[in-house]
Amino acid sequence: MCRPLQNGGLYGRICNYVRKKHEIFFYFSEKAFFIKSEYLIIYLQQCKQRLLICKTYRKGEKMQGILFALIPMIAWGSIGFVSNKIGGKPDQQTLGMTLGALLFAFVVWLFVQPEMSVTLWVVGIIGGMLWSMGQNGQFRAMQYMGVSVGNPLSSGAQLVFGSLIGAIVFGEWSKPVQYTLGIIALLLLVIGFYFTSKRDAEKVETSELTDYGKGFRALTYSTVGYLSYTILFNNIMKFDALAVIFPMAVGMVLGAVMFMKFNVKFETVVIKNAIVGLMWGVGNIFMLLAAAKAGLAIAFSFSQLGVIISIMGGILFLGETKTRKEMRWLVIGIACFVLGAVLLGIVKSY
Repeated sequence: MCRPLQNGGLYGRICNYVRKKHEIFFYFSEKAFFIKSEYLIIYLQQCKQRLLICKTYRKGEKMQGILFALIPMIAWGSIGFVSNKIGGKPDQQTLGMTLGALLFAFVVWLFVQPEMSVTLWVVGIIGGMLWSMGQNGQFRAMQYMGVSVGNPLSSGAQLVFGSLIGAIVFGEWSKPVQYTLGIIALLLLVIGFYFTSKRDAEKVETSELTDYGKGFRALTYSTVGYLSYTILFNNIMKFDALAVIFPMAVGMVLGAVMFMKFNVKFETVVIKNAIVGLMWGVGNIFMLLAAAKAGLAIAFSFSQLGVIISIMGGILFLGETKTRKEMRWLVIGIACFVLGAVLLGIVKSY
């Protein structure tokens, strides 16, 4: 207990503090004001309850965002093996997928009815054509290398080169921790590259179904197309995703038609592949919802886990065989991919 301080007749400072039987007394200028501690306790309890409600709500939103993020993971991860299960040549698969994406985008446009400008249309169509280039190359790579190899290599190449361009050219990494985690992530992705594409020497001698040379050439122009599309929309021009999705889908169809040299035939296999385009569209919408609810880091990381779905789908549903050595290498490669993608998601959150 402190004694009252007297200084030239001023009692302007708190001169005494007494706590007795749940009462707090404040002595000020010879007058005593007291507040029942019960009121203070009730107020603090109310604050605590409100804080708990806020925390519970935020946890609920985050969990909802994680559930949303599972949708693009499954949808995008299934595109490769579903399309290959349906069948068709890469050009037919690309056209069918883009038609499905166009239908989905048109429905979204009808509901949202965003403001459209000439710039948005021009950039959207160009971006869609670049995307079509990337997807066509990915289909060709999966044809030559198999879904369980081509898809993760394509995703890994996009992550590695996209991150490097973002960091070096556009300065997306500005903090030391971003460079540290980013470099570790890229090393993990490169290791994942190596182990995912590594083949058993005994199998190479007898295998006649794969052509890794053509597969890597297809991956090269696929990566160029995808990276150009990503840079265009993320770094050069930024539009509302729901506004640009329809012009982009128009560009996707135009790109697919160009790959077919304008010799378009709406065959049964093309129409069936439209299902894949609808899957792509659904994945896009839920990716946006996941980013809004749980943050970009979680949404991005979960979306990259679709590689696991693709690999398992290729093995289980397309009959892609792996030797014991290749399965071990594949598991190591998947683990590196996943860890690298998660670290890149963390880098994006800074």
